Amino acid sequence: MVSPNSPLGPLRDAFEREYDDAVVYADRTSEDVLHEGPVRIAANGWVELPSGRLISPNVVHHVDERP
Repeated sequence: MVSPNSPLGPLRDAFEREYDDAVVYADRTSEDVLHEGPVRIAANGWVELPSGRLISPNVVHHVDERP
């Protein structure tokens, strides 16, 4: 993670995403749901949940944002 006060902040913002409502899936067919709700996707691929728990990029197939 990059410190919020780091000069790399704008670069970090270009690669990290936050979604207020998303679904995190473990498979291509969208059957295995890992999480529903707000998430932050770090530049390194880790998915952070509101509780602070992290989901490894090795188990996440894709994330769909809900409209």
